[in-house]
Amino acid sequence: MNKKMEQMEKGGATGGINTSTVAEKTKANPGGASKAQKLIPYGGYFTNTIPGHDPEITETEPGTPLGEYMRGFWHPICMSLELTDTPRFLKIMGEELVAFRDKSGRVGVLHAHCVHRGASLEYGSIQERGIRCCYHGMVFDVDGTCLEVPFPPGEEKEAERFKCSIQQGAYKALERNGLIFAYMGPPDQEPPFPEWEGNFTVADTDELVPFSNFQHCNWLQVQDNAADNFHTAALHSAKQVVGGHYQGTTFDEVGAPSMQVAPDMQFIPVHQGRGLACAGARRSNDDHMFIRVQHQVLPNLSLHAYTSEDGASKKLFSRFHIIRWTVPVDNQNSKMIGWRVMGPSIDTRGIGDKSMVGYETIDFLEGQVAMRRPERFGKYKPEDIVPIPTHHRERHNYKECQYAPGDYEAIISQRPIAIHALENPTKFDAGLYMFRKMLRDAVRGTNPAASPQAFAQWMRENGGSPNSYCSGNVFHLPKANDVDEEVGQRRHLSKKVVEIITSNENLKGTERAQIIQQQMDDLEKETKQLLTQKAFQKKTSA
Repeated sequence: MNKKMEQMEKGGATGGINTSTVAEKTKANPGGASKAQKLIPYGGYFTNTIPGHDPEITETEPGTPLGEYMRGFWHPICMSLELTDTPRFLKIMGEELVAFRDKSGRVGVLHAHCVHRGASLEYGSIQERGIRCCYHGMVFDVDGTCLEVPFPPGEEKEAERFKCSIQQGAYKALERNGLIFAYMGPPDQEPPFPEWEGNFTVADTDELVPFSNFQHCNWLQVQDNAADNFHTAALHSAKQVVGGHYQGTTFDEVGAPSMQVAPDMQFIPVHQGRGLACAGARRSNDDHMFIRVQHQVLPNLSLHAYTSEDGASKKLFSRFHIIRWTVPVDNQNSKMIGWRVMGPSIDTRGIGDKSMVGYETIDFLEGQVAMRRPERFGKYKPEDIVPIPTHHRERHNYKECQYAPGDYEAIISQRPIAIHALENPTKFDAGLYMFRKMLRDAVRGTNPAASPQAFAQWMRENGGSPNSYCSGNVFHLPKANDVDEEVGQRRHLSKKVVEIITSNENLKGTERAQIIQQQMDDLEKETKQLLTQKAFQKKTSA
């Protein structure tokens, strides 16, 4: 980690970052010698040494510090539709697994290689109860118990003894709204399943629609993107598209230009450092201010407010639109897997398209996965388990993707594992650096409240359904007369929105929502009064 990165992790948005150009710095090269990095024109030679990645917060195999930490939580591992009449091979956090639904309807998640001689159970046959290995016919239940050893007649007692001497590796699984979740940690430390706010804030008119989107890179840079609320002003702006080759990657194309306005960000750790509230203030028009709060939760969950907000009318405490886990496949691959909330209560503009949400597709913006929509829906059905392209540069439409890159291209092209030591952050990157610091503290144990055990206890104290900060809020507030007043107004609003949500942490459900909405309405009136009183004018010394 370089010095600027250390400052960002320690101080976040107010860490006193010196963003002036550094004339020269030194980095060790693989040969042990050092090379001065001279920041001069055509000075690529001085910056051509690539250091290693940051294993502490990127590597997740069994036995790694992060891998052991992440195994203390429930993770979605695949979609329900991936479980067919044959087993589904999966890799999660570097472990080779098979998932299946037996003929009695139970879901099993087992180590892929048969404990007998190592044949993969992906070639096994699904039974009424459990799965039968193709090689020697042994049958394993969903909990890994050996149910049958097909020894010859007369050898039944020996078969029974052998059956009791082996156990196939297995993980507890459960199914929710089209997703299969697994707990891959110590069985005696299983946490409650995280039913955020009891129903993930889904209104009676709405529904959770599952999706799974593969990413050809380490999980952390995908998670970083969720905390990087500033990138929307560039990556998802129409001006970023080359030569008018629009493909649905920008907010202009879905009628939500407010989402491409550069936000004024406030990042506030919440729930004793178990999560991060990312409050972004944008002016959507001369009469409305849009405060969007995303909630990042350790280790890999992000909760997103309405993604198609145009900010044209007042709206207070709108809730979840995307619930998403970033699940490591191995150290160089991952997948975004979760739910898109669909329906008129959350999607007030009627932008969503349920038919475009599923395996290797989501209706958010084009460019979320390697396969673009013309191919995904031109060659395949929505329910198909489509082949995943092997490499982003080997796609037949590579040039088209260069014209209009999406999140997928920006994230995975940072290298298979992003090199943090080469980053030169600005203050607008503070959110992702704060989240990395929170993750590092959790892995090291320097924040005991974020340990899997403490997290589980907090979940139990909240009945398995803690409250979230995720919300979309459009205030009816006129544009200030000058830039200083406008900056003061939007920062005041962002901080107060998070304070209001925090102050109602002890309430639940409809009662909590109504009180928060009333307090935000009062905040709007108070802010108008402060604006009238010139309270946001920059003070000058006498």
